[in-house]
Amino acid sequence: MKKNMCRVMCQVLNENKSLLLFVSLMLVFRSAVADWNDVPTGSMKPTIVEGDRILINKMAYDLRLPFSQYSLLKFADPVRNDIVIFESEAAEKRLVKRIIGVPGDTVSLHKNKLLINNKFANYKLISEHDNFILSEEHIAGQSHLIRTQLKPGDSASYQLESFQPTTIPEGFYLVMGDNRDNSADSRVIGLVPRTEIIGRSTMVAFSLNYDNYLIPRSERFLKSM
Repeated sequence: MKKNMCRVMCQVLNENKSLLLFVSLMLVFRSAVADWNDVPTGSMKPTIVEGDRILINKMAYDLRLPFSQYSLLKFADPVRNDIVIFESEAAEKRLVKRIIGVPGDTVSLHKNKLLINNKFANYKLISEHDNFILSEEHIAGQSHLIRTQLKPGDSASYQLESFQPTTIPEGFYLVMGDNRDNSADSRVIGLVPRTEIIGRSTMVAFSLNYDNYLIPRSERFLKSM
């Protein structure tokens, strides 16, 4: 009986070896080279919205041992404005946030205005809505949109509006969501260790509308961030 089962298994493996090899290579590719990640929350609005699937370049910073966080070779370090994906031990889940402060920086926040190394970021009002404002934030030579509440509705929002100067030590990064009044980022979970960062994202692969029967949002396919 056991010999028959072994023969059957060997036959199945032999007949499907090409498929098994393909699946194995795909798993290695997704683990160490590139992958996509769904975004279930609005903490990165308006840059990333609920239902987006973002592409992750897992070789942006390191060549890692497949199926692990172990870095075999470092290519680069994250820089300000990078949108990074990291496995947060503090939050106990994978998160997507924007790099605001790098090692050596001193960063503070005053009523949703960043002060980095004694220089305020530049802000430009883009649009004002019933309960939120869209602004353009300019730091490190680049601009991106951020969203802030027009009238914060609870004390937690007020607490997120400001924090005291923080000097970032080597091996850590300060991250924030673009939806500034609705993001559990470094203001909540603390600084992010370099070892937790698994990749960088610069593009939305595709997007499904959670509020409309998961209908694809064609306007967000392959959208740069």
